Amino acid sequence: MVALAIGGFGIGTVEFTTMGLLKEIERGLGITTPQAGELISAYALGVVVGAPVLAAVGARLPRKFLVMGLAGFIGLANLSSVFAAGFGQMLVSRFASGLPHGAYFGAAAVLAASLVAPTKRGWAIATVMSGLTVANVLGVPFATWLGQSFGWRLLFVLTAFIGLVAVAMIWRFVPFEPAHPEASIRRELGALSRAQMWLALLIGIVGFGGFFATYTYISHTMTSVSGLPEDLMPLVVGLYGLGMVLGNIVGGRLADQSVMGTVYRGLAIVAVCMVLYALGALWWPTALLMVFVVGGSGSILIPALQARLLDSAPDAPTLASSLNHSALNVANALGAFLGGIVIGWGWGFTAPALVGAVLAVLGLGVAAVSGRLERRRPLV
Repeated sequence: MVALAIGGFGIGTVEFTTMGLLKEIERGLGITTPQAGELISAYALGVVVGAPVLAAVGARLPRKFLVMGLAGFIGLANLSSVFAAGFGQMLVSRFASGLPHGAYFGAAAVLAASLVAPTKRGWAIATVMSGLTVANVLGVPFATWLGQSFGWRLLFVLTAFIGLVAVAMIWRFVPFEPAHPEASIRRELGALSRAQMWLALLIGIVGFGGFFATYTYISHTMTSVSGLPEDLMPLVVGLYGLGMVLGNIVGGRLADQSVMGTVYRGLAIVAVCMVLYALGALWWPTALLMVFVVGGSGSILIPALQARLLDSAPDAPTLASSLNHSALNVANALGAFLGGIVIGWGWGFTAPALVGAVLAVLGLGVAAVSGRLERRRPLV
């Protein structure tokens, strides 16, 4: 479980630190804030494309070898960002870096779930995802400090190193399991015909969009609205990460009790927290408190959404699990895009959080539709 989580640690470190170092990247490449937001969107779109393609292509591989290959891909693709000389090259590099993201988490989550009893599935998924959340406590603050002090390109050197460590740890500690004898690209892609799987993806896309709209511009909000100096950004992202760790733990336990109940409660909490964040950002003590709360509220949803997709496609678990991260990164792209729009309209850096509250409510509506259809026709 820890070996699998290390790969997630690398992914989380680079994904969220890139947002925290957005100002440094803007200055380094000589680009505008909306263009920097496009780099975030390019990574997210890479995840969207790569998750189903790599999960389907790797369906016949033993999952241990699949996750090792994807961890190596993560390291090498991020290393290419070190050498990007301009906006165009960086855009291509960030897209390529996103390709293995969803497939890695999907395959790792399915592998982890197969190693425990069904009643502990949510806990196993949350353990793998803990790499992503712990990254926000340890990796992101360190990488943010490293990037601010010695240059933002070192973030991608660090990520490449973590990817290589993950490959070694998975090889040494993750048990081998042969691929399912009936596994095939066709079998995996067959899950795409199921309405409940698409509804689960839509919950993640819409409901989680505001989470990323808020986080993408967190450095701008904290410095321009709350009045915090830039050198305190490692503290800000660390608080966000602590919230994510706690939310992930709670979400995993709640998902083992009720998957859809956790989705309903989680989305309602996100909507309220986004509004409170927009209000609290005006004063730095409440801003720091709400950074922690927003991080926790969003992470409660992740294990439940992962479990929901596994339930909707039990015969294509790798693809279904990977698509959760496609959905979350469509949400990432959507959030960064909508956040940039309202900022461009002159509504201020707290406006993306209010957009997030609206998106969470819309996601709750999608979840209600999914739950109603399930009552008419159970998943199993």
